[in-house]
Amino acid sequence: MSDSPVVAVGLSGGIDSLVAGFLIKQRFKKVFGVHFTTGYEKSLTDVSALASVFGFPVHTIDLSREFETRVVDYFVSTYMAGKTPNPCIVCNMQIKFNALFDHAQKLGADLMATGHYATVINRYTPGGEKIRQAWLERGADFNKDQSYFLSMLSPDTLGRLVFPLADFTKSQVRKFAGQHDLVPVVPNESQDICFLPDKNHGAFIIAKTKVSPKPGPVVDNQGRIVGSHQGLHKFTVGQRRGINIPGPAPYYVKKIDMNTNTLHVCVKSDLAQKRMTVEQMVWNYPEKENIRELTVQIRYGHTAAPAALDWDDTRGIVTFEIPQNAVTPGQAAVFYHGNRVLGAGLISGNQ
Repeated sequence: MSDSPVVAVGLSGGIDSLVAGFLIKQRFKKVFGVHFTTGYEKSLTDVSALASVFGFPVHTIDLSREFETRVVDYFVSTYMAGKTPNPCIVCNMQIKFNALFDHAQKLGADLMATGHYATVINRYTPGGEKIRQAWLERGADFNKDQSYFLSMLSPDTLGRLVFPLADFTKSQVRKFAGQHDLVPVVPNESQDICFLPDKNHGAFIIAKTKVSPKPGPVVDNQGRIVGSHQGLHKFTVGQRRGINIPGPAPYYVKKIDMNTNTLHVCVKSDLAQKRMTVEQMVWNYPEKENIRELTVQIRYGHTAAPAALDWDDTRGIVTFEIPQNAVTPGQAAVFYHGNRVLGAGLISGNQ
């Protein structure tokens, strides 16, 4: 890579990407923007407005086919398998830092920058053979930290990324945008799934698969049938809404059994799990046998919990110091040492 790398900035049009683009333009000499479409937009972003803000070209790239096959199909098939998908993690792996970066590289990019709240550390090993190591750490704003969603990116990919908002808080980003007249060209930022704005994943899945919902039994912690459900695809572990069965206390989903088409429920006090299995591990720490003070985050917004990890190359067994609620198969488990991301995998079971 040259001393003056070409940087592609991912621009959604939101305030975070605008501030990231501004900072990258200040830091690097050769910059262009990339904006991608998924096919699920209600209205298209005015890319010409983005280009005029920064004074560098912004390319729109149609990734609707890749988004459908790599993200939406995964989302649907995971729910149909009785698990809970995390499409944002898969989008980062397969779309933003894979398909989009591939297009950016064809346009001449060496590096890619985005407005994520996370930190990439690049260092070289000591000694004669300089080997670069890249890893991920939490961003300065713990309330907005997005390292969870980036946790399954490979070290090679991380080594080519720049996150200029790493040291910013959200309030600082808003203040910076106001000081530099950076006005978002998309009206609202949302934490919702971008292709599912109404949050009704059950209806979305039925529309995609054309499969009729299959009713089945709802069973409590004592093995008693307490009601019936109208399709397991509507539920996720830890969910309360939609069960609609009276009991001594509100019921929560504890387990989804696709083999018997059974929804297992419990009261909240019985929801916690001591152990879980994790598969498809991606690890970015050289001394996996010598890890101390490990914590695990099992969903976005969850406070990482102390735990022990016993694992081989692809599968791990996690034992929590304190049982955790809603350990959900299909979601990512992200392993931290302090603020550093050690690795991640997908939760495959709990007990």
